[in-house]
Amino acid sequence: MENSNYKILLVDDEADILEFVSYNLKKAGYSVLTSNNGKEAIKIARQHLPHLIILDVMMPEMDGIETCEEMRKIPALNSTVIAFLTARNEDYSQIAGFEAGADDYIAKPVKPKVLVSRVAALLKRFGKNEEGESGESNIIKHGNLTIDREKYTVSNNGVELALPRKEFSLLLLLISKPEKVFTRDEIYTQIWGDTIVVGDRTIDVHIRKLREKIGEEYIKTVKGVGYKFVD
Repeated sequence: MENSNYKILLVDDEADILEFVSYNLKKAGYSVLTSNNGKEAIKIARQHLPHLIILDVMMPEMDGIETCEEMRKIPALNSTVIAFLTARNEDYSQIAGFEAGADDYIAKPVKPKVLVSRVAALLKRFGKNEEGESGESNIIKHGNLTIDREKYTVSNNGVELALPRKEFSLLLLLISKPEKVFTRDEIYTQIWGDTIVVGDRTIDVHIRKLREKIGEEYIKTVKGVGYKFVD
């Protein structure tokens, strides 16, 4: 997919940040939408279905965490990548962001080349998830779970679950090889990629939230190694 086909929504209450980030992404060929508050951003996201949303954390009325949580409740945005743009001196918890459904975070101030590189890496992983692997069925059934790769949905006993993109990708990885123990390094590489740095507890948070939704019995912890999907 060409850069011009990717839509990016930037959300920040600081006009100079919006102008700086927007200018550099447009220069790189991306289609860019902007908003200066969370409530408006949700409306824009519903209407335009961007491929990537970059959210400031500290905003009045509705902050980035709340905005992200609301966006993750919208089924049409399940496959949308969400990244937080955060100041280095902010008291910001990665865990809170990931629990809200974010895929990554970018520290500001950020150099233009670094920004464009991070965005390209995030959208590359979006593209891989959209394309899937040739020859694989779009529908996976296991016990009470039904996963639709194409529609990016998961249902349990016929009830559709709200899974953010990373939780969906994690479930898809584990269920691809039942009983195989995926090491933490393997999970990091497959789900977040080598270009994205996340905290040590990130996988644990996603596993916990996934278990809460699909049931405790499906995912087993192999102490000191990683996780596996129980066949």
